[in-house]
Amino acid sequence: MGVVVTVEKSGRGVPDPEVSDKPVRRRFTAEYKLKIVRAADECELGTGDLGELLRREGLYSSNLLTWRRQRDEGGLAGLEPKKRGRKPTKRRDAVALEVERLKRENARLEQRLENAELIISVQKKLAKLLGIKLPKDDRNGGDE
Repeated sequence: MGVVVTVEKSGRGVPDPEVSDKPVRRRFTAEYKLKIVRAADECELGTGDLGELLRREGLYSSNLLTWRRQRDEGGLAGLEPKKRGRKPTKRRDAVALEVERLKRENARLEQRLENAELIISVQKKLAKLLGIKLPKDDRNGGDE
């Protein structure tokens, strides 16, 4: 946790009171986690052995609970440290990007076609009201 211990001539360790600028996250290996979980399982209830183990190792009981759950779910592989942070997004290949672009373009063109058909319909109705004769157009199916 960023604490430096200096050793005196007597052999006792004295913690350095200086605190580092940036705290260092502790990382535990799967073997260490398994060793601690096994040691905790061997501790007798009500004797204080478990509390002593946790204090000696500088751990919280929540660490032990998490590690036991991981062990039960996946053995040693479940105790492996996971990569922190946001999960990587799946890379989209060029074909998927092209399909997405074409779908957007298709939707835009369908909207323009719908607007054009509405305008043509209004123009036909206006021509009918004004008595203007429109030429027959075979391309649009003759719907006047």
